[in-house]
Amino acid sequence: MSVLRNIESKLESLFEGVFGRAFRTNVQPVELARKLIKEMDDHRNVSVSRVYVPNEYTIYLAAGDRAQFESYEEQLKGELADYLAEHARRESYVLLSPPRVQFETDEDLDVGVFGIATRMVQSAKAAAGEPQGDAEPNATMVYKPTAAPQATEAASPVDLGIEREVAVLTWNGERHEISKRRVVLGRSKDADLQVVDPNVSRRHAELRQEGATYWLIDLDSTNGVEVRGKRVKRLKLEDGTRFTVGSTEIAFSRELQ
Repeated sequence: MSVLRNIESKLESLFEGVFGRAFRTNVQPVELARKLIKEMDDHRNVSVSRVYVPNEYTIYLAAGDRAQFESYEEQLKGELADYLAEHARRESYVLLSPPRVQFETDEDLDVGVFGIATRMVQSAKAAAGEPQGDAEPNATMVYKPTAAPQATEAASPVDLGIEREVAVLTWNGERHEISKRRVVLGRSKDADLQVVDPNVSRRHAELRQEGATYWLIDLDSTNGVEVRGKRVKRLKLEDGTRFTVGSTEIAFSRELQ
């Protein structure tokens, strides 16, 4: 049996031995392992002579999914990290440090749905020619089951569909994709997204991605952020949310690529 298959078997038995069929609809460890490998492959960074891959992986889970791993979460993270390390070895990928897997709870995710964000974290002393590492995590991938499991199915791994979501702000007929986890909106040319409006402060508001959720935070601007005429300091952004900064109405949307 190959090393990867051996680790998969351990992940399967780890889950099934504790929960059996009781959690058929929940995320299973082998699903996480296989999607982590996909994320590693999708975020390769090719240099002159080496292929670098992310070494930090954050998995966002629904509260119900994370609760099922509570009694053995540290062991599970270790097994997933081993799985990533073995795949990197087999593919001759270069890691800046041993892979690290973290879990985060996202209350906006449904049971069975999970997100993965990757990051290349630089070691304390970088060797010449190595990439400097990502200052921000890559866009979070959201994985959803292709179909609801049948009541008669065993608790075995299932292949999931994959959708890449991108956040978009639109105003004055212009569309702006959000490519970072923190984006400042304001009148200043130094803002990440410039809003040409005399009623907008130089640094008016910040859009933040927290897990799979986006928030708009007022940065103590002069005219504030308004939603339907009501001023707000912190706004959770849903697909279709509209808000006003200064005299400019901005629409937020989540689109599939």
